[in-house]
Amino acid sequence: MNDNIYGIDLGTCNFKVFCKATGKIMKEKNTVAIINKNQIYAYGDDAYAMYEKAPESIQVIFPVVSGVIADYNFLQTMIITFLEEKMKSKLRGSEFVVAVPTDITDVEKRAFYDMFFKNKIRPKSILLCEKPIADAVGLGLDVNQPTGIMIVDMGADTTEISVISLGGLVLSELLHFGGNRLDENIITYMRNEYNLVIGQKTAKSIKENIGSGLPGRTETMNIVGRDLVSGLPIEMEVSAADAYEAMKKTLESICTSIKLILERTPPELAKDIIHSGIYITGGGSQIHNLDKLFENITNIKINTAEAPEESAVRGLVKIVSDSKFKKLPFTMKK
Repeated sequence: MNDNIYGIDLGTCNFKVFCKATGKIMKEKNTVAIINKNQIYAYGDDAYAMYEKAPESIQVIFPVVSGVIADYNFLQTMIITFLEEKMKSKLRGSEFVVAVPTDITDVEKRAFYDMFFKNKIRPKSILLCEKPIADAVGLGLDVNQPTGIMIVDMGADTTEISVISLGGLVLSELLHFGGNRLDENIITYMRNEYNLVIGQKTAKSIKENIGSGLPGRTETMNIVGRDLVSGLPIEMEVSAADAYEAMKKTLESICTSIKLILERTPPELAKDIIHSGIYITGGGSQIHNLDKLFENITNIKINTAEAPEESAVRGLVKIVSDSKFKKLPFTMKK
C-alpha cells in the first residue's frame, strides 16, 4: 500500500487534509480572495483574514456552499496550491480519498472526483466516501458490524444526521443549515433587539465564546458594532442569555430532525443506538451544552468527539489503509 495517501474533507468553513506519510492533519479556511475577477490574491487563512475587511477590488468567496462545490476552478487551484506549498509532499502518483455529503447528486459527486482527477498531479487513484461513514471510522467505530450507529455531524453550512449499519447508510438526512445559520441568527437578534449591526466574524465569536445549547450561562462578552440609530460604531456588552435566545430556534430544528430520524429507525437498530448512544461530531458540535440539549430531547446518551472537526479526515485514511474497510469507498471512474 502506498504511504502517499491523502484524506481530504472539503468542508464549507475549513478544509482538512491528512497525509498518511507524515501522520499530520493540516487545516485551512476554505476561502479564496480574488482580484481582477479571475486572479487568486490569497487563499485559506490569509484570505479569511480579509473577509468583511477587503476593499471593493478584492472579492472574498467561499468555493464550497452547503457541502457542494460552488466554484470549481478556484477551489481546484487553491487545493493543489495548498498541497504543493504547505504539505510539501510528493503528489504525483498519490492516492486520494475524499469525503462527500450524503444527499448530493451523481453530478455533484463527479465534481469532487474531477477536482483531483483532472489536474497536473496525475494521482494513482481517487476514491470517494460518504462523510457519515468516514466520521464513524474516524471515531474508532467498526461500521461493518450489524450494529446501529447514529452520527450527527454539524458543520458550517450543513448538518448530517445518519444511521449506519453493515457499512452502509440505513437512514440519512442532510439539513442545509449548520453553524453559519447560528451566526446569522445572532446577527439578526442583535439588530432587532439592540439596533446593533455586527459582522459574521463577531457573531461567530459570540457563538463560540458564550453560546450554549441550554439556558443558564452567565458569562458576558464585549463586542463592537454599528449603531443603527446614530450610524456610529459603539461597544456594548452582550450576555450568554442573548446568544442562547438567538440560537434557540435553529437548535430546536436540529433536535426535531434528530427525533424524526429516531422515529424512522428500525427497532433493532434503535436498541443498539440506545445502548451505545448518539455520536456528535463536526465543528458545530463544540457549542457549550449542545450534548446536554440533545440528551434532554432524546433521553439517549450523547458521545462527543475529542477533535470533532478532524473525525472524518482521520477516518478517510483508515478506510483506504485497512483492508477490512475496502468496500466502503467508491470511485466515479468511467
